[in-house]
Amino acid sequence: MSDRKSTVDSTDHEVHTDPAAVAEFTEMASHEHVGVGAAGASAGYRPQGTLKLRVELVRQLRRRRTQLIFGFLVLLPFLIAGAFALGDASPNRRSGGFVDLATASAPNFVVFILFAAGTFLLPMIVAVFFGDTIASEASWSSLKYLLAMPVPRTRLLRQKAIASALLSLTAIALLPAVALLAGVIFYGAGEAVSPTGDAIPFSSGVYAIGLAVCYLAIQLLWVAGLALFLSVLTDAPLGAVGGAVLVSILSQILDQITALGGIRDVLPTHFAFAWSDLIATDIDWEQMTQGAFSAVLYCGVFGALAVRRFTRKDITS
Repeated sequence: MSDRKSTVDSTDHEVHTDPAAVAEFTEMASHEHVGVGAAGASAGYRPQGTLKLRVELVRQLRRRRTQLIFGFLVLLPFLIAGAFALGDASPNRRSGGFVDLATASAPNFVVFILFAAGTFLLPMIVAVFFGDTIASEASWSSLKYLLAMPVPRTRLLRQKAIASALLSLTAIALLPAVALLAGVIFYGAGEAVSPTGDAIPFSSGVYAIGLAVCYLAIQLLWVAGLALFLSVLTDAPLGAVGGAVLVSILSQILDQITALGGIRDVLPTHFAFAWSDLIATDIDWEQMTQGAFSAVLYCGVFGALAVRRFTRKDITS
């Protein structure tokens, strides 16, 4: 037994001290070694390769919330056209109001849709896409896993904001596009008539609608910035979305109080309908310029606050 033990010990000793075996083991270990970059990350790790925009967009488009919103926007113009058909025996009368002018032509129908949706529907949709983006991940307890992948915080916020912006822009453009189609079907491609009596050809009316959509997309940036800021403040998506919508409604109420005078100019919704000046033979660009500047300023402030808060926030969910 003693001789056998000595033989085993001798054999083990020879294996572990054999230069050839040590060299072979070292070579194998070098092939399996994971390098470390200058910043401490694994070799080959690229922050720009995490959370690609295409992946985030596909993920958002597959959500039932997104599908319901787009489906509703497609259906809404036809529902309104049906309501006009049931409630108005004279669809082409022009008494000067936006409701009466809505059935005068396809461009007028689109203008009415944008007026009706611009008060609550479009701000709410933008608030849903931006307010739900970070807060929903926190409510699902998946935000910490995204950051552990690891996705840099600034990139995570940027990618989600870009995806939300693309979805919001699609929604803002989809509604008037479908409304124009429904208007041509039900009311024809006539002139666009304003309440002041100005009339522009159909082609000019479509061009004006395109500019109005661009202005709406810019003007609603303040809602996007606010909703994104609220989304990083809370883990409740409903709170972020509801907070942004509530501020929008409050701003519209205050804007109706003429006693506030010039104070109303700083309200984010004061120039919300400045695009209506586009349906005119002589376009006034002053209010739209002020509205666009105000929205971009508000968006910049809220966006900076969102980045500052998110990069310093203790993510526990």
